[in-house]
Amino acid sequence: MVAIALFGAGGKMGARLSRNLQASDFDVRHVEPGEPGRARLKSELGIDCVGQAVALDDVDVVVLAVPDTHVGKVAHEISPWLRAGTMIMALDAAAPFAGHLPDRPDLTYFVTHPCHPPIFNDETDPAARDDRFGGLYARQSIVNAMMQGPEEHYGLGEAIAKVIWAPILRSHRVTVGQMALLEPGLSETVCASLLDVMREAMDEVVARGVPEEAARDFLLGHMNILGAVIFKHVPGAFSDACNKAITFGKPALMRDDWKRVFDRDELTESIRRIT
Repeated sequence: MVAIALFGAGGKMGARLSRNLQASDFDVRHVEPGEPGRARLKSELGIDCVGQAVALDDVDVVVLAVPDTHVGKVAHEISPWLRAGTMIMALDAAAPFAGHLPDRPDLTYFVTHPCHPPIFNDETDPAARDDRFGGLYARQSIVNAMMQGPEEHYGLGEAIAKVIWAPILRSHRVTVGQMALLEPGLSETVCASLLDVMREAMDEVVARGVPEEAARDFLLGHMNILGAVIFKHVPGAFSDACNKAITFGKPALMRDDWKRVFDRDELTESIRRIT
């Protein structure tokens, strides 16, 4: 039986992983320094936490469900306890991309991250339709990267990832560098920023007299159909008026060099701020 030490088991992310791992065939050792987190695991899942030394005894995989700013510190702290061949699994590319993991060529470094349930889906169960984050009821895709380690370890890492992020739609293999392009580059720097601008735009038309409920319904409805056409989820074409609005709107809203956010130097600086 594969032994997994789950660090941060009682945190916001760790508790989700603890719940999904509870139904697996893995031997899971839960590590949580905070009393509220330990109490939550005990009361909600009936899980007792163990100390670090017990968790790392002959362990096969260490999952770091800790904040980005703590990944490097925890990884360096536990490194002397780990035998060669042990896998450290990070849940975000930031710290690994920034070089915060220990210089241990004999360890396997595996990174996994959820895509979250897609906007366009066929979920019919009400609980699944309302599962925006994923890992509970709605299917989601995941991305995985082997940063270092023997190729045969990829299968184990992916198997664990499919359990902790279940239910799974698709599993994609990428590199750590590509994962950094996806986040923070694509998902946060671009997508989150533009969505925040759209919310500000909605607030602006409300301030100019449009009823808030009407503005919200109008924007979210148009996001649905415009997104479906732009991402080719459905066949369709925009009107001449819409195309002209886009032609004018993009240069009015976006800098000519906006794609530099995907340059390695820009990604490195963004991740430095995160970690």
